[in-house]
Amino acid sequence: MEVSLERINDEYLFKGTGGSEVPVYIDNKTDVSPKGASPMELLLMGIGGCSAIDVIMILKKQRQTITHYGVEVRGDRKEVKGAKPFEAMHVAIHLEGEIDPAKALRAAKLSFEKYCSVSITLEKSVAITYDLTLNGTVIS
Repeated sequence: MEVSLERINDEYLFKGTGGSEVPVYIDNKTDVSPKGASPMELLLMGIGGCSAIDVIMILKKQRQTITHYGVEVRGDRKEVKGAKPFEAMHVAIHLEGEIDPAKALRAAKLSFEKYCSVSITLEKSVAITYDLTLNGTVIS
């Protein structure tokens, strides 16, 4: 896997592309009006998107009907030698539809513990937790 970044203004705005050739804009969030996501925001989006794809794929294979999928990811940071890496991330999954709660919980567990390459990449340095809300009720 490989990506490339190209600076597209005189400041911090970059256009990133990978094998899909879909552009992703990356910017410095301290700018007055950033035109892209910050690298740290992209990490949070990466874990949210990776787990979402896993959970949906698993539930579809189990013939569960998903009418809505939303995810919120919070990252907690700490100061380390001038940098601010994540020390913890929490993923809040919101599902709606005709879904067996046990299957939803198992799908989330499988994602975070076995399939999500992003969470597995980060797990040694970042504490990752999640919860799942199904049809308005927290089930984890």
